[in-house]
Amino acid sequence: MADRSKQANRTMPAVVEKIIKPSNPLLPEKAQIAVAEADDLYREIRIENTLTDQNGNEVRLKEGAEVEVIIAADESHTEVKT
Repeated sequence: MADRSKQANRTMPAVVEKIIKPSNPLLPEKAQIAVAEADDLYREIRIENTLTDQNGNEVRLKEGAEVEVIIAADESHTEVKT
């Protein structure tokens, strides 16, 4: 993982709207997450519902969970806003 001290970032609150079960049991479950600060047409994102906790265990999000979406970029990929 990149050194966070050298990254520009923004954190936005979000909520897990629903958990989507796959039609094929070999495919992963998805979590649909609503990002409150995003534009209306781009508010929902879907990700594989697999996370890792602080002990290295695989965990999954619950419907209704409050989460944070972090956008981070290496400073070399940003420019000063004028």
